[in-house]
Amino acid sequence: QVQLVESGGGLVQPGDSLRLSCAASGFTLDRYVLGWFRQAPGKEREGISLITGRDRRTFYAGSVKGRFTISRDNAKDTVYLQMNSLKPEDTGVYYCGTRPWDGIVTWGVNGYDNWGQGTQVTVSS
Repeated sequence: QVQLVESGGGLVQPGDSLRLSCAASGFTLDRYVLGWFRQAPGKEREGISLITGRDRRTFYAGSVKGRFTISRDNAKDTVYLQMNSLKPEDTGVYYCGTRPWDGIVTWGVNGYDNWGQGTQVTVSS
């Protein structure tokens, strides 16, 4: 059974950093792409960063490129999202989602089969 558990969210001030974790179980991480998605209040869930399986290619949405870094530790079956220079517009619930990697970069949420429960990130002064 595929399970994803996010952690690391919190309340921070603009300019601060946070590191989110997504612990995966029930599947082989190398064969899947894992993405971080964000849902701001009143908005749809959007993809912000992806990391592929074996070759660990990374992709970023324009709104976070240069500030966020995605990485994975296959030994721990965990994917991380290091978020630096946080802005109020980064506020939202952050989810990790996964699907089998087929070589096609997919940002749409409908393309992902499994999700975690989410972790709240609030950036406010």
